[in-house]
Amino acid sequence: MSRRLDADVIVIGAGMVGASAALALAQQGYAVQLLDAAAAPTAPGAELDLRVVALAPSSARLLAALGVWPLAGRERVAAYRAMHVWDTASGAAFDFDAGLLDAQCLGWIVENRLLQWTLWQALGRAGVTLRSATQAVGHVAEADSARLDLADGTQLRARLLLAVDGRESPLRQAAGIGVRGRDYGQRAVVAHLRSARPHADTAWQRFLPGGPLALLPLADGRVSLVWSLPEAEAARVLALDAGEFAHAVGVASDFRLGSLQLDSARAAFALRLAVAERFAAPRLALLGDAAHAVHPLAGQGVNLGLRDVQELCDLLASARRAGRDPGAATLLARYARRRRSADWLDAHAFDALARVFALRATPAVAARGLGMHALQALPALKRTLAQHAAGWPP
Repeated sequence: MSRRLDADVIVIGAGMVGASAALALAQQGYAVQLLDAAAAPTAPGAELDLRVVALAPSSARLLAALGVWPLAGRERVAAYRAMHVWDTASGAAFDFDAGLLDAQCLGWIVENRLLQWTLWQALGRAGVTLRSATQAVGHVAEADSARLDLADGTQLRARLLLAVDGRESPLRQAAGIGVRGRDYGQRAVVAHLRSARPHADTAWQRFLPGGPLALLPLADGRVSLVWSLPEAEAARVLALDAGEFAHAVGVASDFRLGSLQLDSARAAFALRLAVAERFAAPRLALLGDAAHAVHPLAGQGVNLGLRDVQELCDLLASARRAGRDPGAATLLARYARRRRSADWLDAHAFDALARVFALRATPAVAARGLGMHALQALPALKRTLAQHAAGWPP
């Protein structure tokens, strides 16, 4: 028996990935509701957000198609045109630059809060029903729809539910979908610093025995630190006073940008590899961190999530043109097969890199150095890697 629907699609999770999915589907003509357990986002303040993302060209293309790129706050967005990577143990290094892609830049460093706020404003204009401070706790799939159960006892119905509710996804857990991966036993320490030397629109990344350190260029001339450290070392570094902390970052980065000065608060978040065993269940699809959480060393987490959005929304656009059910099992199976394969490969490639650069045995260090020297000497290989990071088709 057909029941009254509250929406065609309900998206659970209003972060950058969930908001992008909701906006794309609303623009296709679907009736969409977007739920999030947190309060509605607020406008970015004068200080740049500590959490930033490195947006790939593929992500910028999707956002442009949604009408939100370039961002209204583009003066807060930094294009990076090069990347310099070096290894402490072997001394080897390699560089990427935008010329590899015949492009003006490799990507953009964007504040999480700025991008989320921009998307939130566009959602209202697109007619998406927004529900903040709303917790989804489970769902029941039926023949022609799904029932979404909320923490306050309310029930909503839609043809399709999208779980984009983070790494610990309550909806994924309620659906009985497990994850495979490992805890890195690390935390990523983040902060903004001023440097004596200009960042030169370059993303700087050094592999250290305890984990990678990245200094990402910000639009105001500062750099954003993302430093992966073992739990105990992260706690020690966070407890240092401002001057000691800045000096520790300088030592860890080999003072490539000269002396550093802490110019923000500090924060840290736990690192874990987790890939869902399935990306779909009846009337339910997983996207973003609910489907895959990856190591930040390659800066690809959000980009993988936005590729999930692109894949699913392309399938749903075709379904709508054909008058098909957006929650059809065959459609969700196609999405799950394509994205789990791609995301699993990327997630484990990043994990393999983390493992390789953590090796300290002399033969492993020597082999790693040879590989990095070879990469530096082979522009065609570097171009292939840069194209993959940019989201170009193989």
